[in-house]
Amino acid sequence: MAKKKIPEKYLPWIEARKRFHLSDAHIQMARKLGLNPKKFGGLANNKQERWKVPLSEFIEELYFKHFKKNRPDNVRSTEQMVGDANRKKEERRARNHAAKPSRPPGEDTLRL
Repeated sequence: MAKKKIPEKYLPWIEARKRFHLSDAHIQMARKLGLNPKKFGGLANNKQERWKVPLSEFIEELYFKHFKKNRPDNVRSTEQMVGDANRKKEERRARNHAAKPSRPPGEDTLRL
C-alpha cells in the first residue's frame, strides 16, 4: 500500500511541532485557538526577551483562559488527524460510488 501524502494545511503544524519542541497536545491547543504556526518564531523568543514565557506555557495559558480547561479532552497527533481525514474521504467516496446508479453501456448519449 502506498504511503498517503500529508495535505499542505498540516505541514506547517508538523514543522512547528519539530522546530519548537511542542507536544501533540500543544499543537492541538494552538490549532483550536486559531494561532498561526508561521508566527511562532516571534512568540517563542524567550531567550532574548526574558519577560516572555516559553511558547508551550504561553499556549497553555491562552487555552485555559479561553476554554477553562488545562488540556483537550482527546489529544490526537497531526498524523492521526490526517489519517482520520483520509479514511473519512475514502469512506465518502465509496459511499458515493455505491449510491450512483450504473447505466448500461451505450446509454450515455442523449436520445432525441
